[in-house]
Amino acid sequence: ICDIINETEEGPKDAIRAVKKRLNGNRNYREVMLALTVLETCVKNCGHRFHVLVANRDFIDGVLVKIISPKSNPPTIVQDKVLALIQAWADAFRSSPDLTGVVHIYEELKRKGIEFPMADLDALSPIHTPQRLCPLQGVPEVDPATHMHNPQPQPQPRVGTAPPFTGTLPPTYTAPQIPSLQVSAGPITANSEQIARLRSELDIVRGNTKVMSEMLTEMVPGQEDPSDHELLQELNRTCRAMQQRIVELISRVSNEEVTEELLHVNDDLNNIFLRYERYERYRSGRAAQGANNGVSGAHGSCNTAHVD
Repeated sequence: ICDIINETEEGPKDAIRAVKKRLNGNRNYREVMLALTVLETCVKNCGHRFHVLVANRDFIDGVLVKIISPKSNPPTIVQDKVLALIQAWADAFRSSPDLTGVVHIYEELKRKGIEFPMADLDALSPIHTPQRLCPLQGVPEVDPATHMHNPQPQPQPRVGTAPPFTGTLPPTYTAPQIPSLQVSAGPITANSEQIARLRSELDIVRGNTKVMSEMLTEMVPGQEDPSDHELLQELNRTCRAMQQRIVELISRVSNEEVTEELLHVNDDLNNIFLRYERYERYRSGRAAQGANNGVSGAHGSCNTAHVD
């Protein structure tokens, strides 16, 4: 979805229309939460053209604030999600003159006595995503999450094959673990024991996501040890299989707290998949560039021999 928005002229407008359709007057709050998660992901990964449509007064006041109005009376989880988004965007866009509609709405709501959920804004995923660069130009796409958590410059590895990944892996997660996350047909009304087991399995998913994140931070595309790259691919396959089960659970679990946890884990997985895809695109770009350089060198040798 984010790629379509970024790469097509009408992508931002079409996406906003689709999101409005899912949110306006919708009493299926599980669907509303999913739509808000998509919206949040798009704001994090799409550019200024999309931000202008989201951060304006018409969308914030006419769509998001309307969801949490007393007349709608949505569940607390939905109210908190909407307020958290407004708060995060107001903080992120405060210094952008054409994106301050959300800032004004945020300040108006605070003056009216609306209590916003506590949020550590420094811990949130970044909103401003760098413009995507063509990997064939030999310039890597910058992952803002990497720079956010690693502000100190990292020493550059020597050209050639990088040493094996040396990040600190929790001993239980040296290889991807696969939770059962079994999904039965129909709505799921879990008892306390089942919820505890599900949360334990979600911890495994988070552990796999953390290892994948550490590897993507440490490894250099095209210079990684083959065994490290193989492990990274295995983690990606495992996490994608997990996500399929999590998405099924989201639509069937009736416990609001568990649904919220599932949505957060799903969001973390989407973010790590974006980082993985960027990594693989850049890795493929470097491989193609290296092959092209090799072909050019071979042609140069042939031409020299012919002149002699």
